[in-house]
Amino acid sequence: MPHVIVKMWPGKSEGQKKRLAERITQDVMDILDYGEESVSVAMEEIPSKDWAEKVYQPDILGKPGQIYKQPGYTL
Repeated sequence: MPHVIVKMWPGKSEGQKKRLAERITQDVMDILDYGEESVSVAMEEIPSKDWAEKVYQPDILGKPGQIYKQPGYTL
């Protein structure tokens, strides 16, 4: 039952978020062999001023064993 959370800066349109969720869902289904009913996708908007504290430090630096694609930036 994969649940994917996408954390991003605010400013993307609802249409962009829906398209991203559709593509993530399709890839999860294709790659992990789950049915659509098993996949959920959430979008969490994090203001840029809070990114280091709420995302970079706890989720990227704090969980290195869970990162499968490193960001190309440092803070």
